[in-house]
Amino acid sequence: MNPIALIGAGPSGLAGARALSRAGIPFTVFEAGPDVGGLWNIDNPRSTMYESAHLISSRTTTEFAEFPMDSTADYPGHRELHRYFRSYADAYGLREHIRFDTRVTAVEPVDGDATGASGWLVTAIGPDGAASTTEHPAVVLANGTLAEPNVPTFPGEFTGEVMHTSAYKSPKVFDGKRVLIIGAGNSGCDIAVDAVHHAASVDLSVRRGYYFVPRYLFGRPSDTLNQGRPLPARIKQFVDTRVLRAFTGDPVRFGFPEPDYRIYESHPIVNTLILNHLGQGDLRVVRDIDRFDGRTVHFADGSEADYDLVVLATGYRLDYPFVAREHLNWTSAAPELYLNIFPPSFNGLFVLGMIEASGIGWQGRYEQAELIAAYLAAQRDEPDAASRFRDAAARPWPDLTGGYHYLGLDRMSYYVNKDAYRRTMKRMLRSLPAPGGAAAAASVPVDAPVDGAAPAGARTGSRT
Repeated sequence: MNPIALIGAGPSGLAGARALSRAGIPFTVFEAGPDVGGLWNIDNPRSTMYESAHLISSRTTTEFAEFPMDSTADYPGHRELHRYFRSYADAYGLREHIRFDTRVTAVEPVDGDATGASGWLVTAIGPDGAASTTEHPAVVLANGTLAEPNVPTFPGEFTGEVMHTSAYKSPKVFDGKRVLIIGAGNSGCDIAVDAVHHAASVDLSVRRGYYFVPRYLFGRPSDTLNQGRPLPARIKQFVDTRVLRAFTGDPVRFGFPEPDYRIYESHPIVNTLILNHLGQGDLRVVRDIDRFDGRTVHFADGSEADYDLVVLATGYRLDYPFVAREHLNWTSAAPELYLNIFPPSFNGLFVLGMIEASGIGWQGRYEQAELIAAYLAAQRDEPDAASRFRDAAARPWPDLTGGYHYLGLDRMSYYVNKDAYRRTMKRMLRSLPAPGGAAAAASVPVDAPVDGAAPAGARTGSRT
């Protein structure tokens, strides 16, 4: 058996390597950078990390369960996290499987057989600049979701400096400048907090309202509360909205619009320092962009202001540029995949890490990797079990929303509820034999409904 190809050695790729290794499945990892860690390695030329970046979820809810972080920080910074991934790779002997400084340029079916039955050809450019092509029975895509900047266009032309947050590293770039940050997601708010200490002025342009979650509630990291005992969606939204109002007040009084959705229907902002700086007058909130005119920016409410630097905190687009979209069942902003992992055709391609959820952590990615490894092992050792697993994808797909009605935004197109998702991962893993021959407990039939169901092939969750 030729080795499985695994693309990427960031958190998801390392999870995949560990799971394949434990299952006894040969694999080769292709990593474009010089080391493990993906975007958390700020020295990686493709990293989108910046100097002040820290986890926005707490250490204990984010780390791999079998490999706790050697840290006392609740929210470690990127350099500590890079050391963690290096230690993880070393502890489990994963480096020996990784081809560093090797960039994949194409993944194509052998002999044009889109079913994947003949395998896949992976073409990559190595550190010497030479391209080579290798053949693999399956390919796991774990190259991340935060690499391709989303760069919107606006009417008019801005004649000052424009940069996307993907290029931001140090707040020195703001020294003495009039700065406009477009977008108030977690990175946008982090960078705004950096900028106020260096810039001549800082404005934050927003289109919609946000919910701001403090990192600590009742003296503990806020995401460690109520672990293991998830409340029904509507009850949790009711309770948490009122708790946040008690701790952070109403963001509308700082200039933000009223949110047009309930809490957790879009990713919350884990940064209340931004509210402190707004309260101190260090920055201000302005409306959405109407047009650019030289160094003047006109806003949707009729106001205008002049700037030297515009920072696009406009997020990222999902991108698997080396694979033709039809092989991944792309339908709109993201591939339509069974459990966010498997193309419905089960063509030998697997996507690892295409999930976003509050609190899913790297353990959630590892559970995805376990399921991929168990399926591959079943294909090899117990094909009837693999066939039954594929049959499940032809039935109504599990509802992974947990009862939340996520916003119909591109960045939310692969969002799941962590509790619903992890329950489903565990249940589906039990439906497959344990790699190595010992049958896993399979007391729950593979086609049993979980948290409701949606039609086969349909994206779950309502859109607003």
